[in-house]
Amino acid sequence: MKIARSLFLLIALFLLVGCETTSVMPIRGGSSSFFQIESDERRLWNRSEEEQKKLERSDLLYRDEELVLYVNDIAKRLYPADVHQQVAFRVVILKNPLLNAFSYPNGVVYVHSGMIARMENEAELATLLAHEMTHVTHRHALQQMRDLKNKAAFMATFNVITSAAGAWGSIASLLGQVGALAAVQGYSRELETEADTEGFGLVVAAQYDPAETGKLFLRLKEDVEERKIDEPFFFGSHPRLQERIENYEKLQTLHPGKGGMKNEEIFSQKTFALLLIDADQNISAGNYKIAQREAEKYLSRNPDDAHVHFLLGEVCRQRNEQGDVDRAMDFYRKSVGKDPAYATSYKALGLLHLKKGEKPQAKEHLQRYLILSPQAQDRAYILEYLKQCE
Repeated sequence: MKIARSLFLLIALFLLVGCETTSVMPIRGGSSSFFQIESDERRLWNRSEEEQKKLERSDLLYRDEELVLYVNDIAKRLYPADVHQQVAFRVVILKNPLLNAFSYPNGVVYVHSGMIARMENEAELATLLAHEMTHVTHRHALQQMRDLKNKAAFMATFNVITSAAGAWGSIASLLGQVGALAAVQGYSRELETEADTEGFGLVVAAQYDPAETGKLFLRLKEDVEERKIDEPFFFGSHPRLQERIENYEKLQTLHPGKGGMKNEEIFSQKTFALLLIDADQNISAGNYKIAQREAEKYLSRNPDDAHVHFLLGEVCRQRNEQGDVDRAMDFYRKSVGKDPAYATSYKALGLLHLKKGEKPQAKEHLQRYLILSPQAQDRAYILEYLKQCE
């Protein structure tokens, strides 16, 4: 496996830098001089850039320009201009339903669509970005790379990466060792606490409501507990989420009743379309309860959307619990009621009618599907189903 071979190279890099100090000065603004990148740090940045090129060429990038600009504007407001002059921060959204965000040492922050879909307001997003950006400004990747005590953590991450599969596997095949370590293992408890603390200060300084800072992690913890699994990513790990929750609860006591911005409405507007994409991916991953919540959240703002009714039908059909077939058919009917030209719902109705032995109804809906989609890739299969309706 290619990623496995490249990870062994990073072990060698750990050994080469073992004699260097782990203590480094953070990148600060103000009158202090600009930081000087060190030789092993330059190698780390170069490797990061190589890994990012693979991600940039993939189909995993979420390319909604309006949302990407919005997220990057929040990042710009968290640090003063002279810090941005030293580090070219950039936030990239990845289409993946798993719970994670991670940063490269050169300032590129990746956030999964699944993380954004779980958020309720801009203050929560700012909290996550501030945490990841602090990893960059405080040069945590360099510190962790130099700390030989992290070799055991590295090997644990290595084992997860080399056995990657499913939704995680789609990203694991593109992430190199620097990205995979940040995405899976995260940093030491001390460095993660520093990212919480410094990031919290950035959020408060930007006039966001401190009371919102821990809510995302509580929600993520509920998701993990609900599914009774720990995801392979840092922010999908129950113990790591509990650490974040406890840290932010302590930090909030420093500003009791302070208040501040939440910006719920603009956040909802900018992230609206992402909900359906993430719901679709969660259906594919078998996360039906999360997919249903996301689709219903979208439906509350756009009740006339045919596609969201179709997705709710898919949740019921694929979940296949008692009564779900009838519920699925109701959603498909609502879908074509909202848009009589929404072909896919006719196909879904036809196949369920056929499954129930209702051949006349199945024939009607499948024929309607082919009329609306004469070039459908599954046309041959549908014609075979129509023969069964005779």
